[in-house]
Parts: sequence; C-alpha cells; structure tokens
Amino acid sequence: MTAKKKLPIGVQSFREIRESGYYYVDKSGYAVDLAEQGKYYFLSRPRRFGKSLLVDTLKELFSGSRELFAGLYAEDHWDWSVSHPVLLFSFAGGVLGSVKALENSLIEQLTYAEEDWEISMRFPEIRSRFKQLIRQTHEKTGRQVVILVDEYDKPILDAIADREEAARVRDVLRDFYSVIKDNDAHIRFAFLTGVSKFSKAGIFSGLNNLRDLSVSPKYSAICGYTEGDLETVFAPELPGLDRTAVREWYDGYNWLGESVYNPFDILLFFAEGTIAPYWFESGTPTFLIKLMLERGVFTPSLDQTVASEMLLSTFDVDSMPLEALLFQTGYLTIDRVEHMAGARFFHLRYPNQEVYQSLNVCLAGAFLNDPGRENQLRLNLLRSLQSADFAALEAHFRALFAAIPADWHRKNAIAEYEGYYASVFYSHFAALGLDIRVEDATSRGRVDMTVLFEGRVFVFEFKVVELEPEGRALEQILARRYADKYLDPGRPIHLIGVEFSRKERNLCAFEVRSLAPPPAGQNG
Repeated sequence: MTAKKKLPIGVQSFREIRESGYYYVDKSGYAVDLAEQGKYYFLSRPRRFGKSLLVDTLKELFSGSRELFAGLYAEDHWDWSVSHPVLLFSFAGGVLGSVKALENSLIEQLTYAEEDWEISMRFPEIRSRFKQLIRQTHEKTGRQVVILVDEYDKPILDAIADREEAARVRDVLRDFYSVIKDNDAHIRFAFLTGVSKFSKAGIFSGLNNLRDLSVSPKYSAICGYTEGDLETVFAPELPGLDRTAVREWYDGYNWLGESVYNPFDILLFFAEGTIAPYWFESGTPTFLIKLMLERGVFTPSLDQTVASEMLLSTFDVDSMPLEALLFQTGYLTIDRVEHMAGARFFHLRYPNQEVYQSLNVCLAGAFLNDPGRENQLRLNLLRSLQSADFAALEAHFRALFAAIPADWHRKNAIAEYEGYYASVFYSHFAALGLDIRVEDATSRGRVDMTVLFEGRVFVFEFKVVELEPEGRALEQILARRYADKYLDPGRPIHLIGVEFSRKERNLCAFEVRSLAPPPAGQNG
C-alpha cells in the first residue's frame, strides 16, 4: 500500500503542493492541451473547485518551472526551452464589492507586476497602465506575455446585492479586460476563470474572442476529482470507506463529460472521516436563497429544470435567470442534453446528496425566517415519520405554517397558490435527505409527492380551498388509486390528503388512510 501524503486542503500553490509532499491530481495534460490548441480561454466553475490551482499550474508551466512537473504529463510534452512572462491577476481574496475597492486592488496588482518586470509607470489611469505593462513586458523580455485572471467576476458578485454598484463594478472590469483584445500581438495566451458566465454583451463586450470551456465535454473534468483519481491518487485514503455513500454525497458534478467530485468536500472528508456538507457550509448562498423566495420558485421541481443554452449564458447584473445562477454556482448540474431545432437544451438536476439536502435545509429555514426553529421542526418531523404518528405529523405542519411570518405572505405572490404550500412541505422533507418522488406518474395521474422512508410509503396530495375543508385531496388519492404502484408485500402505505385554507394560511384538513401491505405473492 502506498504511503499516505498530506491533504492539500486550501492549498492553491502548485509549487507548494509539488515540493511539500501533498497529494496532487495531475491536470498538466489539460494545461498543455490548452496552450497548444488555442490562445484565449474562459472557464466557469463553482467556488472551491480548484480553479485557482489550475491557474497557478498554468503560471508555472509558462514560466518554465520544469522541476515542478517531474513525473507529470507535461514533463515530456512541453517545450521547456521557451518561457514566457506571466501577468497574474486574482480577485479571490477579500471583499471587492465597490468600485473603490476594485480600483485599489487593480492598482495594487499592477504596481506589483510593474515592480516584478521593472516597468516604469507612465500613465496613472488603470486601463493605460495595463496596456503599457503588457507591451513593455513583451518588449523587455522578447517574449509574448501570458495573462491569467483568477475569479474574474468576484468583484461583481461581491456587490450583487446592490445592482447599481454591481453594474459600476462590471463596467470597470469590462474596460480593464478589453485591453487584452486590443493587444493581441503582444499576448501568447490568456485564461480567465470565475464562477459566473457573464454574457458577452455585458462584461465581455470588449473581449468577445474567448473560447468558453464551461460546457465542453473534453474539459468536464479539468477541475475536480474523477472516480479514477480517487482509486489511484487517493488510494491510501480509501480502505474502510463506504464508497457508495461517498459517491452519493460528493460525486455527480457534470459539464457534458466525465462527472467529478468536489475536491474541497473530498479532502475534508478524508481529513475528518465523517460525511458532512463541507462545501455547502463553506459559503451559505444567502443571496441565492433570497432570490429564490422573491421569485417564488417551486422547490419540488428544482431538479427537473430544463434550460436552453442561451438562457444559461445570459447572466448579467441586470438579467439573472435563476436557472443560470443555480447552474453556475454549483447547486444544479447537467443531467443530460437534448438537441432540438438546432439548439441545445440542458436538463438539470441536483449534483449529489449534499446539495439536495443542504439547499433544502436553507430553503426550509428561509420560509420561517428562523433557522434555529427550523432545526427543531425538522427533528420533530423525523420522529413523527419514524413512529408513523400522524397526529404529531399534523400538529407539526400546523406549527410550521403558523410560524411563517405574516409579512412573508404579503410580500410573496406564490403564497396564495398551491405550489407555495407544496414547496414548504417538500423542502422540509428534503432537508432530511429523504427519498422523495414529486409529480410521480401513475396510470391514472400524477401524485403530488411520495415519500419513501424506512420501509413505509407516504403518498401526499395537496389542495388549496377557500376556508372550509372539502375532503378532495384524500378522495383524489383513493379515486385514482395512486397507491397501486407502491403495493408491495410487507410495506405499509399511508395516504395523506392535505388541504390548506387560503384565508387562514394554514392546514384546514389532514386526512390519513393507511393501507395494510398485501399478502405475500399478491401485488395490486
């Protein structure tokens, strides 16, 4: 058995990883391929997916640091006799959510680069300084420059809660990046990474010659760890692990090619030995959750989202399709692609159990505007299901809806519709990580929600009535025989009709009919 190495948790320096005995998944083949096949690239990946390490790998490759690539693909596939000056700009550190903060960061980074290459500043304005830096570095070294930008969009995302300021930040960056296109003759290679793929009409209007690798099958695994990486590079960490559980929790991110694990999750899991939502908890999506509630998203259908390629590429300060935001930030990933009338349509899903469960924990808490109370309600729900205590289950949901602030109803249009109540129900069940089937098709119609838990089946139908209970929810389950597809020897089935009073904004009926499991040898 190969000896264990150090886990590179939070280490983004390629040199440190290679010189200090850390595990390293070889991505140098991708770096060589990019350098040989083109010149201008853009890559979008969620946070903490290894983008900064990839950028640093490219920096060392073009700088000619051959000793760091010993034993890697690039060692025998790169011309080490030629190196290039590298200009690296990073916005990963700190909060840059204002024009002033961004300009200070640009001035600081330009100043350090000018000192590194002994360039005398001739112009005070940022755009002109960047242009001068590129041209004079080329002239001084005799080599075209390499430009690397890490987290190119972070200043905009830092300011996104203030749309006007975010637009001003975007304009500063757009002006800065336009310098790259204007200096093509002086540039050997340019690579920009970020979380969001801002539309070319927005931040990239002055730099529209980038090749976007974000959904290229060939580069799906350019960041992240594949199953093969775990079996080879991390083989010393695997004995005794429940590989199925690890795969369900952390694998599943896909950009039309090979699926990958989130590296931040995997490294922390190896370090701690316990499955937990490490990546999700490293950056709670407060803005995203707020936006989802404002727009009245129907949470049960999140992992059945379909979006056109154009929609996923239209993200900008003034236009933020929720589908694009969820996809680009890593809360949804590609399940499959459908080609129709010359266009591509992406079917999206949750990447894994971590995101499915954790996102719904946040949503469930947001409905209440009280995450602490949501935790207690979630525990109560679990106990009610385990004991099949339907009186407690009804009391639980009455308490849940009663806890939702009154002003939430007034501010949210979906609060008047059936989808809202179904969303609250769904998110609280999903927050437990349960196996839930939404709009589950039967021969006689679609079941609103089915929950499979510890050998039991819970079939739910939701109805909104004006005030008084009408009994239509349970009646529909029985009339349309929704339970038939779940009939199985030894498995109890509970049919639950839930009616909500539009006026009272709470349950007005909670009817349960339990079916005994059929005898062995009989099904339906």
